[in-house]
Amino acid sequence: MSGRDVVISLRGVEKSFGAQPVLLGVDLDIYRGESLVVIGPSGCGKSVLLKHLIGLIRPDEGSIRINGAELTEMDSSSLYDVRKKFGMLFQGAALFDSLTVEENVGLGLVEHTKLGAKEIAERVAESLRKVGMEHAARKKPSELSGGMKKRVGLARAIAMNPEIVLYDEPTTGLDPIMADVINRLIRSLQKELNATSITVTHDMTSASKVADRIAMLHEGRIVFEGSVEEVRTTENPIVQQFVRGEAEGPIRVL
Repeated sequence: MSGRDVVISLRGVEKSFGAQPVLLGVDLDIYRGESLVVIGPSGCGKSVLLKHLIGLIRPDEGSIRINGAELTEMDSSSLYDVRKKFGMLFQGAALFDSLTVEENVGLGLVEHTKLGAKEIAERVAESLRKVGMEHAARKKPSELSGGMKKRVGLARAIAMNPEIVLYDEPTTGLDPIMADVINRLIRSLQKELNATSITVTHDMTSASKVADRIAMLHEGRIVFEGSVEEVRTTENPIVQQFVRGEAEGPIRVL
């Protein structure tokens, strides 16, 4: 990957919560325009890693650089500016129940831009169209299925025209058909927005469909990086146990 433009670089990132270590020295480069998928068992720290990228969690040790700027040294104003480059689809979609779909999608535009009402309405409508949810603009989240909520969450994530889109377990809780809809959207939006996509998941079907490159997180460190094909053919016993879904192997079942 030498010569490619690194948009995010992590070096020696460590994080513990009380006496519980989660990240023990993560080293990872993420390249502009790629779709990177971080895989690993439930509870291994994938979502924690994702939240470090936008400063929702600060590392105990290590460096996180976004476009060359050190995230860990930023004040709140600089961090605010960096976060505007990101869109994020949270695991549970994280929609506000009291707001309609279009109000949820437009919330960031209202709060963080100087766009007028007409421009916001147009941007919201376009974002909903991209995820096939324009028909649900006036509905409340309580009227939506799980898959529909995910798509609305995705519309909100892209409404700010982000450079980088983060996906936290995007297919969790969805049936296989709706999961494939979300996978296809992740891929199509990556190309349409020319965005960098970073997905964390333990769903290998989803990983194989959306990834240009896969990194595996195990016991607080990245233990493997490679293409979808390299994941399938590697002799790394940790990766093979995870991909095959076998109880016996170096990954301890808690």
